[in-house]
Amino acid sequence: MDEKEQKNKQYREKIVRILSKDIEGGMNIYPGLTKIKGVSWGVANAVCNILNINKNRKIGSLNEEEIKKITEFLKNPKFPGHIFNRKKDFETGTDKHLTGSNLELQQDFDIKRLKKIKSYRGYRHTTGLPLRGQRTKSHFRKNKSKGVGIKRKGKKK
Repeated sequence: MDEKEQKNKQYREKIVRILSKDIEGGMNIYPGLTKIKGVSWGVANAVCNILNINKNRKIGSLNEEEIKKITEFLKNPKFPGHIFNRKKDFETGTDKHLTGSNLELQQDFDIKRLKKIKSYRGYRHTTGLPLRGQRTKSHFRKNKSKGVGIKRKGKKK
């Protein structure tokens, strides 16, 4: 094996933990960051550009300091407002970017709030129907597995 293959094998065996998410060391940084919940391709691109990290490097090649720098940046990001995933937060009114379990918790709280105030979207969430104006005549059918109206094949007594 030549030197390049040995390095790739070494990185594949390594697993890097960023924001409580395990990422394989053999992945490039750019697609590897998108494995974290709340980090899209645009956010991953912004992180790489702002922190001056080569997107094509392997995640396994990052040292402790660079990993720490990435996690700190993702916890408190400083990029343009259109990239944030929570613009004008309901409680604070500021732009935020949530990742990981914080994002899941906030989504649950938002849905609970909609249900509590009995808005149209909250009502659609409780009944399990689509929220955004899709048609429901042919899709979103309940009890698909029962097969109501289909006669059984077999002997009749």
